[in-house]
Amino acid sequence: MKVKVYNQKGEEIGTTVLPKEVFEREINPDLIHQVAVCMMANQRHPWAHTKDRGEVSGGGRKPWRQKGTGRARHGSIRSPIWVGGGVAHGPRKEKKYKKRIPKRMKRQALLSVLSGKVKDNELVVLDKLEIDTPKTKKMAEIIKNLKEKAKVIEKKSLLIAIPKKDDNIIRSAYNIPKVEVIEARNLNVLELLKYKYLVLPKDSIKVIKETFVK
Repeated sequence: MKVKVYNQKGEEIGTTVLPKEVFEREINPDLIHQVAVCMMANQRHPWAHTKDRGEVSGGGRKPWRQKGTGRARHGSIRSPIWVGGGVAHGPRKEKKYKKRIPKRMKRQALLSVLSGKVKDNELVVLDKLEIDTPKTKKMAEIIKNLKEKAKVIEKKSLLIAIPKKDDNIIRSAYNIPKVEVIEARNLNVLELLKYKYLVLPKDSIKVIKETFVK
C-alpha cells in the first residue's frame, strides 16, 4: 500500500510503501472494543469509600444498660442503624476493577486500529519531524501547514507518534489543544481511538513494525 509523504511545510514530496503486516490487517471491531474496555478498567481507581462500624469514631462503651430502661437493647453507637454509625454494604476502596487481557490480543487490536486509520484516510506520513528548540509556534506552524496547504487533516484531534523521545517536540506540542505526542513504541488502542488523526514520521513506521509485529 502506497501513501503520500509530506514535509513539515505541508508539501507532497513523494510516496512510501506501508508494511502490510501492520497497515493491511483485518479490522475487528469486537476485539478493539474488548481491549479498550479492559484498558479503561485497568486505569480505573475506586474513589468511593464508606466507613464500616470498625472505622467510625465513638462507641467505646454500651449506650445504656441491657435491661430496665424500657428502650431497645444496643451494644454500640457505631452500629449501622444509628445516625453517625458505620455504613453497611457501602462502596469500598478495596474493590478491584482490573481485567487481564493477553498481549497477543492487545497487539492484534492495535494493528486493527492502525489499519482502520489508513482505510479512513486518517494517517499522515511525514518525511521527518525535527524542531531545534522547544517552540509552540513552530509546532503550530507545522500543523497549520498540514491543515491548510496539504489539506490532509481537519480541525480535529491529532496524535503524533515519534520514533524516539524528543523533548523539543514534546514541549512544543504541550500547550496546543487536541494535540498529543507519544513515542511509537508506546502506541496503544486507547490513544489511537482518542484522537482522530495519526501523524507518523517515516522512522516511526519502522519502530511500529519492529515493536508490534512478531
